[in-house]
Amino acid sequence: MFTGIIEEIGTVSSIAEGSVSAIINIQASKVLKESKIGDSIAVNGVCLTVTSIHDKVFSADVMAETLRRSSLGNLSRGSLVNLERAMAANGRFGGHIVSGHIDGIGTIVSMKREDNAVWVTINTKQEILKYIVEKGSIAIDGISLTVAGLDEDTFAVSVIPHTGLETTLLKKSAGDIVNLENDVIGKYVDRLLNFNDKSETSPMLTMDFLIENGF
Repeated sequence: MFTGIIEEIGTVSSIAEGSVSAIINIQASKVLKESKIGDSIAVNGVCLTVTSIHDKVFSADVMAETLRRSSLGNLSRGSLVNLERAMAANGRFGGHIVSGHIDGIGTIVSMKREDNAVWVTINTKQEILKYIVEKGSIAIDGISLTVAGLDEDTFAVSVIPHTGLETTLLKKSAGDIVNLENDVIGKYVDRLLNFNDKSETSPMLTMDFLIENGF
């Protein structure tokens, strides 16, 4: 599990592409401290398993499903990526619950400065937008951000200077692709409310049932 608080920006040193998969090598520093083979590191919000560490470079396998669902297939040598180690049990929960399992991608529509902040507007598919609520949380390329605006086709976040300096988001431009992960709580609630349990012994979970039982 991750929190969406980026620890450092890494640099892709090389990518070995297979027929439908890839091995990605990333140069880093901070996230490699106390890390070992088998540990999880989120790369632009995608949870990857460290397969080797050598001279401040770690490697990770990227399977075909990950390439289909995320923007990792667009990376090349020299690309900058957001990095975060899995949350330690004694760590401070500074962002929100981030699983590192990407729901899909979005496209940056615009980036507009407002005094010390930058408004980033992103277009994405309805399957992702339905879980987004204003003032709720979303992970963009692994960054925990608060939704500041929402309409039928897009949502917007307001990025403060610190986040802009510590992540890659403001280094992007209109037309660039970003990884999106919805708030996991909303996805579970939706699944429970819409699950069609055909067994005769199981009661149907409805809004009325939740309200009656104190939820």
